[in-house]
Amino acid sequence: MNTQPVSELLRQIGAIARAAGEAILTIYREDFEVLHKADSSPVTAADLAAQRVIAAGLAQLDPVLPVLSEEAHAAAWSDRQQWQRYWLVDPLDGTREFVKRNGEFSVNIALIEQHRTVLGVVLAPVSGELYVAAEGQGAWLQMQADAPWLGIVTRSLAKPPMVAGSRSHGASGMPLLQALLGDDYQSKPLGSSLKFCLIARGEADIYLRRGPTSEWDTAAAQCVLEEAGGAVLDLQGQPLRYNRGESLLNPEFIAVGDRMIDWSGRLRDVVVG
Repeated sequence: MNTQPVSELLRQIGAIARAAGEAILTIYREDFEVLHKADSSPVTAADLAAQRVIAAGLAQLDPVLPVLSEEAHAAAWSDRQQWQRYWLVDPLDGTREFVKRNGEFSVNIALIEQHRTVLGVVLAPVSGELYVAAEGQGAWLQMQADAPWLGIVTRSLAKPPMVAGSRSHGASGMPLLQALLGDDYQSKPLGSSLKFCLIARGEADIYLRRGPTSEWDTAAAQCVLEEAGGAVLDLQGQPLRYNRGESLLNPEFIAVGDRMIDWSGRLRDVVVG
């Protein structure tokens, strides 16, 4: 359990996330239009309102540090490959859940250094739950604004394991999950990066993602999970890394809570073997 206090920087980023969450909820409570981007993914006024709040807040903290966000024009790879440190943001992760009004969406803000996520903030605007973490400082949960900060840690693999599954994507990972865990596991569907947070707080054990995700979908929650004691690995067993090339798509991955298990070995046996 964490004993050191939550840093001032984490508190500041948390406050920016909460302000973005308020902008999102203002639109969530009303009728809103759903548009679609070139890749057919949905976008609403809430995505753009949260983007404006976060961009302004981060610029006040450090006007020089670059920001890469889902809802802003991405810098060219020729520029990004020079970046050693930058913010990676998804102003509204889980827009499909937002449109369904099921509350399972989040605000994601991460700090990337040398391809690694070293700070992460994830807010669930509807519940008010705010997760924050920074490298070497542990992971924390604040249930509501101004509530106490609670240190969170992952748990040992439960029997049967609890699998956090995607709310809006299919069951394409079932054969691999069965190979990794056997047939005896339970499933809990959940939207957005909140699946990582469920593992971080010791209420689930594993999340397998087959199919594409973008770097801003995972970075903040990966930091929370890693600092709580878990890991996010590609299917070759290597930690997920960022700003690796022109594409902003992640490889397929698995998020786990119990690092005492040789997940890399299990993956090697079932993916390669």
